[in-house]
Amino acid sequence: MKKLITISVMFLSIFVCGFGYSRNVEPNNFYQVYLNDELLGTIKSKKALDDYIDKNGEYYKKKFGVDKIYSPKGLVVKKITTYDNKVSSISSIYKKLSKKADFTISGYEFKIKKTTDDEKIETQSVYVLDKTIFSDAIKKLIDTFIGEDKYKAYVDGTQVKIETTGENIQSVYVNEDITVKKSNIPVNSMIYTDHNDLAHYLLYGKEHKETIYEVRAGDTIENVAFNNKISPEEVLISNTDLTGKNNLLYPGQKLIISETNPQIGIVEESYVVQDIESQYGTEERYDDNMVKGQDKVIQQGANGLDRISQKEKKINGTIVYVDRQDKTVLKDPITKIVVKGNKYIPEVGSTTSWGWPTDSGWTISSGYVWRTNPVTRKRELHGGLDISGTGYGSKIYATNNGTVQEANYHYSYGNHVIINHNNGYLTLYGHMSKIAVKKGDVVSRGQVIGYVGMTGVATGPHVHYEIWKGCNYCRIDPMTMYR
Repeated sequence: MKKLITISVMFLSIFVCGFGYSRNVEPNNFYQVYLNDELLGTIKSKKALDDYIDKNGEYYKKKFGVDKIYSPKGLVVKKITTYDNKVSSISSIYKKLSKKADFTISGYEFKIKKTTDDEKIETQSVYVLDKTIFSDAIKKLIDTFIGEDKYKAYVDGTQVKIETTGENIQSVYVNEDITVKKSNIPVNSMIYTDHNDLAHYLLYGKEHKETIYEVRAGDTIENVAFNNKISPEEVLISNTDLTGKNNLLYPGQKLIISETNPQIGIVEESYVVQDIESQYGTEERYDDNMVKGQDKVIQQGANGLDRISQKEKKINGTIVYVDRQDKTVLKDPITKIVVKGNKYIPEVGSTTSWGWPTDSGWTISSGYVWRTNPVTRKRELHGGLDISGTGYGSKIYATNNGTVQEANYHYSYGNHVIINHNNGYLTLYGHMSKIAVKKGDVVSRGQVIGYVGMTGVATGPHVHYEIWKGCNYCRIDPMTMYR
């Protein structure tokens, strides 16, 4: 009986003591720390962690000139209530964070959206500490591609009114969709603190390479550019002491050679009035009394002059669209008259006399130069002339006698015609709206072979004109045949 009473007393003591202790314990309010859904530990104070991160970020404060360092992206701190007293030290959580992620600083994220060749949307982010860094960088690109004085006159409304010839900017804007938001930026990201550095990236891209070219006797800006597979405009951009493509060079002069790779497109829409020479035509007459192949010029040709007004759209300094508004003939061209022996159309074209493929009032929107293609954004040799400004549906002419070798559609050239002149040369005429000849036709210089369009890969109505020498695709600069 005594044993039973003793056991009962012990049980009662345990019951009272044990449950009495539980009622007196208070739960703890702690914080669980997660990084990208991974639990790193439990801490007593979220503020203590934030303060510790900021206190240990002196290196980045000095590097970026900021006052505060923040937690990494993906960090989540959840408040919990628990009876468990076990917590991690702030320093141990900090060490885990520093190994797994970057701490952040306050800044701005600019997102640049581009449309790729296959119509997909690409987005790249640019980080800055101050929004003015981005806007100042854009202004520097505008000054590069348009010109500081020219752009200032547009902004100030002080452009000179066009009385005879001249150019007035109508609009300037960025081609891409750009958004901005305030954001915490990882400290090891590329963060721009100077607008000149950002402008350099936006102009040249990440893979920027430079070489130095030493000028030789006889060099011009155009042949230096061509031989180094860049455009004359790129030579001027990288060598700011040069003011224009006609600047004289001297032997021993050092030039920076660098390809541009613009990350955004600066669009300039302008109204332009200019006087343009109209290429004279050639009239061929036939004399049965003259020996076959014998030519005699009885009237020399002379170019005319037209005053052309047109709207132009440029992206990063390259013309991508021309819309002619008006044409006034200031001086009529004089037709060159050549008498040829034997009255028939020879299949063999002349090697010394070439006609022009369009009506007068044309503009060469892109020459035979190395450039970044405005459609594909790829570096390439533009292997011919883009002749714009005569209007959609205007006539395209064979520039020499010959036989039509191709007259069909090509994914890039669109509706196009290739003529074999049977004299070692072939010509190509691209982007036609309509073809007027067929394969096997014998054509004469000045004969209509199609009409200006924008089929294939084209940003506006024009004819892409190439001359091949010796074999297919051995392209030469067409302008050499007109000098």
